[in-house]
Amino acid sequence: MFDLERWRARFRWLDAALRVNERFAAVGGGPLAASIGLAGFLSLFPLLLVAIAVVGFLSSGRADFADDVVASLDLDGRTAEVVRDVLAAAEGSRRTASIVGVLGLLWSGLGVVGSLQQACNAVWQTVGRGLVDRAVALAWLVGAGLLFVATTALGPLAGMVPGPAVIPVVAGGLVISTVLFTWTYTFLGNQSVPARAHLPGAALVAVGVEVLKLIGGVWVPRAVASSSALYGSLGVVFAVLAWLLLYARLFVYGAVVNVLRWEAEAGTVTVDVQVPRMAGGVPVEANRGGAVVERPPASAGDG
Repeated sequence: MFDLERWRARFRWLDAALRVNERFAAVGGGPLAASIGLAGFLSLFPLLLVAIAVVGFLSSGRADFADDVVASLDLDGRTAEVVRDVLAAAEGSRRTASIVGVLGLLWSGLGVVGSLQQACNAVWQTVGRGLVDRAVALAWLVGAGLLFVATTALGPLAGMVPGPAVIPVVAGGLVISTVLFTWTYTFLGNQSVPARAHLPGAALVAVGVEVLKLIGGVWVPRAVASSSALYGSLGVVFAVLAWLLLYARLFVYGAVVNVLRWEAEAGTVTVDVQVPRMAGGVPVEANRGGAVVERPPASAGDG
């Protein structure tokens, strides 16, 4: 018979991984990640509007812009006509798309940051800072945007540099990503712990993001293509949403790693948790999410 506890005692890495997964489930990591992923997916629509506005402004300054795009994509026939019509529409709506897109991107971006804040606080079992969190979210958007652009630019650069020169480029991307996620955990969450407490999870997420980027370069186009063939445009939506959920779960797992390592270093405290009164014995234990996990059996006198 398989004895999981014996294997956990024998392999420390297995015990650590299982403890992370157990804490992830206890604090509601799945719903937290789903909230982040959905907020990120909704932010794609205003981002597309901004992209349309940028394309419109570029095409308005060059009469041959549409022809260059069609030629670079090696398009002809009906497909080329569709691209030209899209570029013409983008040029005509560039001002409206830019205003609506920027405002929508700001609103949806704050929604994404709000979900990240909620995840950080839930994992650390703290509460938010009220209206202050809005100002914090706006400041984070500006700083994180700059760091995100830097990490995104390193991707194409890694593909351009020859041979061994790609190593420092990839290493630089990992460093920037680690700084980004360390700052994110430290700045967004309402936890009175030093920044070094967030470093382990940030490094884990940084490595995970790079791995997902490599996998995504192969898997995402295939998933989008197969989903589109089976379910049309709805399949593309599911493929993109599933990919965003992977990133979101990775972020929550990183926060859980930070909490467990901090508890191993600084210890824990015990507090009372209020739960609804129900028939049966008084609960004697609750999990980290506040749900009752142990209740004595009801006696004959209990109503």
